[in-house]
Amino acid sequence: MLSVHEVDTTVTPPSVMIDGCSTLPSLFAKRVADLPDKVVIREKDFGIWNEYTWSDFGREAELAGHGLAALGLKRGDVCSIASEINREWMFADLGIICMGGVTNGVYPTDSAEQVEYLINDSGTRFYFAEDDEQLDKVLEVRARCPTLEKIIIFDMEGLRHLDDPMCISFEDLAELGRRHREQNPGAWEAGIDAADAEDLMILTYTSGTTGPPKGAMISQRNMMFMMITLQKSYGIRETDEQLGFLPLAHVAGRMFYTFSIIESKAVVNIVENLETAVADQQEIAPTIHFAVPRVWEKQFSTVAIKLKEGTAIGRAAYQFALGLGEKVAAYRKRGEPVPGGLRLAFGIADFLVFKNVRIMLGIDNCRWLSTAAAPIAPDLIDWYWAMGKPMYEVYGQTECSGIATANFSDDFKIGSVGKAGDDVELVLSEDQEILIRSPGVIQGYWNKPEKTGETIRQDWLYTGDVGRIDDDGFVYIVDRIKDIIITAGGKNITPSEIENQLKFSPYISDAVVVGDKRPFLTCLVMIDQENVEKYAQDNEVPFTNYTSLCHTQAVQDLIWQEIETVNTKFARVETIKKFRLIDQLLDPEDEELTPTMKLKRKVVNEKYLDLITSMY
Repeated sequence: MLSVHEVDTTVTPPSVMIDGCSTLPSLFAKRVADLPDKVVIREKDFGIWNEYTWSDFGREAELAGHGLAALGLKRGDVCSIASEINREWMFADLGIICMGGVTNGVYPTDSAEQVEYLINDSGTRFYFAEDDEQLDKVLEVRARCPTLEKIIIFDMEGLRHLDDPMCISFEDLAELGRRHREQNPGAWEAGIDAADAEDLMILTYTSGTTGPPKGAMISQRNMMFMMITLQKSYGIRETDEQLGFLPLAHVAGRMFYTFSIIESKAVVNIVENLETAVADQQEIAPTIHFAVPRVWEKQFSTVAIKLKEGTAIGRAAYQFALGLGEKVAAYRKRGEPVPGGLRLAFGIADFLVFKNVRIMLGIDNCRWLSTAAAPIAPDLIDWYWAMGKPMYEVYGQTECSGIATANFSDDFKIGSVGKAGDDVELVLSEDQEILIRSPGVIQGYWNKPEKTGETIRQDWLYTGDVGRIDDDGFVYIVDRIKDIIITAGGKNITPSEIENQLKFSPYISDAVVVGDKRPFLTCLVMIDQENVEKYAQDNEVPFTNYTSLCHTQAVQDLIWQEIETVNTKFARVETIKKFRLIDQLLDPEDEELTPTMKLKRKVVNEKYLDLITSMY
């Protein structure tokens, strides 16, 4: 009889090996042994980049693992980490995994109530808190968390006088680890040797937009397969540098910044904080760069605003260079050689115009750019190509441990999310839902066999995404099944396509198109605070705060102009007839936003129902 953590499968899982290793702990140990002096992590602290070698990584992970063993960690125990990306996160993560524990990432933007749910649902025994802010949240709820035994704190600034028997510092954990290692020689190696490909390794909780968050169970085999898939998709080199800024609680951040470097032996450079990310990127000048669409949209907005502030000559030079770039990109997309005259002209324009733009954005050294996790406007991808930097869109979900399809440098189509990867089966159901079967499909949802059965049937992952596949095998995402709008007139509309075009505006950070069972489409808009405030200041529009800014007639007119521009690209039935601005400044701590800064459609529709109703 199956337990609640098991999934009935009739297919024998294929063996997944990297450098002779079938588990992440064994591969990690191999990297530490083979590359002791090679830098693997850089982290900026107080303006200084500090370097950590594989030997450092291995030592700190081992001490964390031994420390947890001293506290009573057993194989299969869940440890949660609530922190922004930092080296301690990575050290603790590998310490947990190599000792047979399960790591659950908690977004630092989660509320105390959400922390309580995650601890209790996962049965967390040991909880890592980044600082006093994260500590306060878990202390607020610990009395209602019966499984919680110990809280380990990364940054003790302001907490040196903390006297709480449940709390210890990360340094104290390491000291416990030293003593445990002396008393239990070989325990670290035994933990690594005991790892099995089918062991549960990670819990990654969904955003919970359609109910309570669900813990996706990712096994050793799942992630080893994804590391191979990532390498086949991107060709990450040992010499590559990437910027670490996405949260490690997100499967994409974890995949790129932790597991891909273990596979590829590349370097991750961790930003000092999110506010310094742009400057840090300029300093590091990464060679590869993955980001969610909001990051790429913000970069485009930055350039668009600077152009508006520039001289007429500067704008003319940019437009001329962009025209050449578009022509060059067209040849490159077709895989054809660029004519010599065009290549020379673009080379000059690139040196005089685009190179400075790319340096400003921190992407000048990038071999490629990549995007996923949310829909993106094809026009935005085209813009980066015209700038001389190829961008490739990929597709996947937490439930398939990351990537399922990808565009490759020698096989791609703009607007598609690429082709199914090796050992990935992808088909469409009768209602055009994308189904995926691969070694990356998760074991199921933690303690939720019913939800597992709804999502994974006979080894097929039912993604909830509507798609199409062209004759060449390229996959196109239409929308989420539950997001497709059917108007009162019976017209099926995919809102994401319209929303992507709206977000292409430098003045719109996000949008939710509304219109299901209604006579016409309307839209809720979240403005880009920085750019709209700049617009208001330049045009002497008086405002006192974000709310008053949203209610000024000038801003209302500005956003309507942007909407009207987008409306020209769609059929009449697909145009936005009215809009309203969300007049409160949102951040990921608000329930309306995901940790990756996407508006949650269901939450927005419910919370702003009165605002929506006012448009009809």
